[in-house]
Amino acid sequence: MIDKKFYSIPEIARLLGVSRIYIYKKVKKGEIKAEKIGRNYAVEKETVENILGDTLSSESKRILDEGVDKTIKEYGDVLEKLGKE
Repeated sequence: MIDKKFYSIPEIARLLGVSRIYIYKKVKKGEIKAEKIGRNYAVEKETVENILGDTLSSESKRILDEGVDKTIKEYGDVLEKLGKE
């Protein structure tokens, strides 16, 4: 990926292979965090990497960690027995 700090909506659409309209709708709904600069939107590199699956945000990591902890707490014995098989 090119080393940029921000990406435009058309650039993200090309990276994902979807239409610009689809990305605009996601931005308008708040599903993709973007900053409006004049008439255009700019999306931070970290957000684009999260969309592409290159990195996880700290919030996503926290949610995953909580899920793993809960699963181990509730099903630890079962998982241990399955690991022995």
